[in-house]
Amino acid sequence: MSPISLLGGYWLRLSRWLKYGGYTGGLMLLGCQPLVTQTSAAQCAAIDGYAYIPAGAYTAGSDRTERDYAYAISAAAIANRLAEAEARLRQRRWFDTESERQTIELSAVCLQRQLVTNADYQAFIQATGQPAPGISAADYQAQGFLVHPYAAVEPFLWQGQQYPAGQADHPVVLVSYRDAIAYAAWRSAQTPGRYRLPTAAEWEKAARGTDGRYFPWGSQWQADATRWQGSEVSGTSPVGAYPLSRGPYGTEDMAGNVFEYTSTLVAEGQQSVMKGCAWDDLPGFCRAAYRHTRPVESRHILFGFRLVWEPDASD
Repeated sequence: MSPISLLGGYWLRLSRWLKYGGYTGGLMLLGCQPLVTQTSAAQCAAIDGYAYIPAGAYTAGSDRTERDYAYAISAAAIANRLAEAEARLRQRRWFDTESERQTIELSAVCLQRQLVTNADYQAFIQATGQPAPGISAADYQAQGFLVHPYAAVEPFLWQGQQYPAGQADHPVVLVSYRDAIAYAAWRSAQTPGRYRLPTAAEWEKAARGTDGRYFPWGSQWQADATRWQGSEVSGTSPVGAYPLSRGPYGTEDMAGNVFEYTSTLVAEGQQSVMKGCAWDDLPGFCRAAYRHTRPVESRHILFGFRLVWEPDASD
């Protein structure tokens, strides 16, 4: 395929995605559902770097027991005076807005094993001329939910089209939901089938399987299982660096490293439901059931993404 044909296909698909707001499937879907395309195990196996999650039911959400456990292990990680620390976490109601524990049926899905990396995203911006990941100090302040000062953002900033030294295999960050949609459209223009963000439900099943476990490795917190606030090294890690954070179907970093955008949108399509947890989070946030939302234009050092592949409807 010539570069002109490739870019023409990219912009055609991108214009369609942006016109209709992207793929917004999931439990909190607003508006019309897109056509659902069934994916077989054989089709997924032919896509390099993707894992097959079979169709069927899984246990989604959390119950009071799980949420109490999340508060307890988070408090234990930050303070010796556990009762006071837990009370502060409960006042913020961090885990109280999770979906109630329930059984959900899902179609099969072919999910990217690794998070999209800096090297992956570099190929996209070099091919399309899209801006490199980043955010100005003024925009970062205006965005709110600062968590970290802008000085902590600077090591993640790209220089032109070059990602920070030594971080080719780290997850790309400082990209928005719409940037992720544009990347998916570009990938779709290059190969048969189409790419999109996973729904929150698809992501959760990939992280916890069908047995209702809290974490990818089970239901007991393990401090060495992922990159989190208590890790000796701060910042993102190379993708796949923590085998215990591999989901039951073979997808990596399903706890820790970065939060992930999903295609599940709320607030009239203005916020994306985020799944996973980031390298600066407490243990309770790293459960598969945890979810929170951020505006679709957000760019942060804690946010990344991965994709789903599905065949064209005619395949």
